[in-house]
Amino acid sequence: MGTAVLVLGSGGREHALAWSIAQSPQAGKVWVVPGNGGTHSPAQYARLNISDAQEVARCARELGAQLVVVGPEAPLAAGIVDALEAQGIAAIGPGKQAAQLEASKAFAKAFMHKYQIPTARYRDFTADQLGEGYAFIDELNGRAVVKADGLAAGKGVVVCTEAEPARQALREMLMEHRFQQAGARVVVEELLPGIEMSVFVLTDGKHGLLLPEAKDYKRIGEGDTGPNTGGMGSVSPVPFATPELMQKIQARVVAPTLSGLAAEGWHYKGFVFIGLMIVDGEPYVLEYNVRMGDPETQSVMARLDESLLEPLLVCHAGKLAGYSLRVKPQTAVTVVLASQGYPDNYAVGEPVSGLDVLPAGVVAFHAGTRSQEGQLLSAGGRVLAVTALDADPRRARDLARQAAEQVIYTGKYFRQDIGRDVLAD
Repeated sequence: MGTAVLVLGSGGREHALAWSIAQSPQAGKVWVVPGNGGTHSPAQYARLNISDAQEVARCARELGAQLVVVGPEAPLAAGIVDALEAQGIAAIGPGKQAAQLEASKAFAKAFMHKYQIPTARYRDFTADQLGEGYAFIDELNGRAVVKADGLAAGKGVVVCTEAEPARQALREMLMEHRFQQAGARVVVEELLPGIEMSVFVLTDGKHGLLLPEAKDYKRIGEGDTGPNTGGMGSVSPVPFATPELMQKIQARVVAPTLSGLAAEGWHYKGFVFIGLMIVDGEPYVLEYNVRMGDPETQSVMARLDESLLEPLLVCHAGKLAGYSLRVKPQTAVTVVLASQGYPDNYAVGEPVSGLDVLPAGVVAFHAGTRSQEGQLLSAGGRVLAVTALDADPRRARDLARQAAEQVIYTGKYFRQDIGRDVLAD
């Protein structure tokens, strides 16, 4: 009998986590709840409220799960890990206090400032400070990033290069409640020129284990145009992440972040996702997430040369010091297949086919899908993610794009340029 694991969530991230965990010889049953059309999801838990600790605890006990891995941010911000651990159920993720690093952009910025972690200059504003916000935007010459303070499903960020669009974004969030309560406070920060990348750390609260880095693509359109989404693709490794740069990130970002978590005394046994902007070879933190990203997880899991289960068990035991993670040298490219109209209005319920003829070396991770009477149907804005792994980065990119073309459903949309900027032709 191996370790039975319950993964909470229903997206591509959760499918990828479960896929990796299930590969371990130590793994017993692996469930994803509420799950989707591609995961092992018990039907009786299809409507489970994953932010309700009592419901989740009951589900874990009924399934006999020995470890709960929390995928998305909302239950973490609600304190699900504290509640589960208090009932004797082992859980991967931060406690409610530490989860504020993602749940509040202003809280995260204050943490960075306190522990001298490099980040863009910023201020935060409420509705009665709209004029001050306008003045700060002018001080930045309109080159500003306007962020809803709270959780907004990855969509509460507006990048501006001119003052009027930045003022409009600030006004819409504070005065017109574009993101409801998430925009009651808004962070305005300087737009940094550079290239983004994501670093992932598994921490037991004292020690950290670096996972493969990745680069994701947030905007809906080719060439990084249009509105932000939850993510349209990712690549790993990141070619510009040289040993020198990674040493800087470790010393200036990862180490003080982990020291800060320990100094605050927060419960933290889980993932820290550090969104970075690299400016002239120097790392600056854009944001923290307190879980893995989507679709970066798909690329990162594909590159692990071992199951994720072993480091998760070591992490929960508080024994990550000295753990060495095995990573494949190949390149992983992930392309997200969305519904036409995403991230705004889109249709659901479209039959999905073509998954049985994908190229060798490609894995399809389900996100917005459901199964009905043996038929796979679309059920969300991001429907699937196809991940290709190959020793040749260009071939990995081509395989992922080929796989995306082979999947069939009405209204399919995907970006054809994922990886083009960093994986040379």
